[in-house]
Amino acid sequence: MQMNLCLSGLAGCYGKTAYPAVVEEAVARIREVGPDAVTFNEACRSDIARIARRTGYRLRFSRVIYRGERLRCVRPGGRGLFGNAVLTEAAIVSTGSQDFQAQAGIERRRWLCVTTRVDVDVCTAHLNTRTTIEVAGNDAQCVELAALLALRAAARTVIFGGDVNRQDSCAPAGLWIRTDSAAAQAPGLQHVYGSAALRSPTVEVVSATHTDHDVLLVRAHITAPE
Repeated sequence: MQMNLCLSGLAGCYGKTAYPAVVEEAVARIREVGPDAVTFNEACRSDIARIARRTGYRLRFSRVIYRGERLRCVRPGGRGLFGNAVLTEAAIVSTGSQDFQAQAGIERRRWLCVTTRVDVDVCTAHLNTRTTIEVAGNDAQCVELAALLALRAAARTVIFGGDVNRQDSCAPAGLWIRTDSAAAQAPGLQHVYGSAALRSPTVEVVSATHTDHDVLLVRAHITAPE
């Protein structure tokens, strides 16, 4: 399950979140479906921690730098730093997170990956937009993301979910692609990529009332090792 929650308190979409309704909606969607993993963009540390506690998932969070500083979420404050997150049902055995080498605009874009006890990597990223100022960053980050996922997919099963801010895929060769192209809000910008071991992927877009992206849900069946 991939979600962009628009939680910073600064973005123009924040009025739609009706905070804390956006958090309640995320909890409800996770409880309804029970996904093995959830990837989040535009999240706040305390909000995601609350979602994890209420749904029983493991959590890893990665902050982003905004205008040269760590961004604290506002309206209200006290919600921790702004960034990306991964929730998993399986225990997490290792975590990696790093800024992309290519950057554009006022926010330093970043990827986050975890390796779970079931030997599956779950990754997320939120890439630059396609505006005139940021488009070169988006293209370069897409190339970097493909290389990162290819490297991890060579070692174990990989699933990626994120807002890549583009219609074209950033998946490396050998990974399948599903997007929220059927969404009523910002269609085609959220992507999920998966290793071939995750068989027969199907996609569903679930409407979201309190954020500016609908929820992207992908189901697949993992192939057990011989």
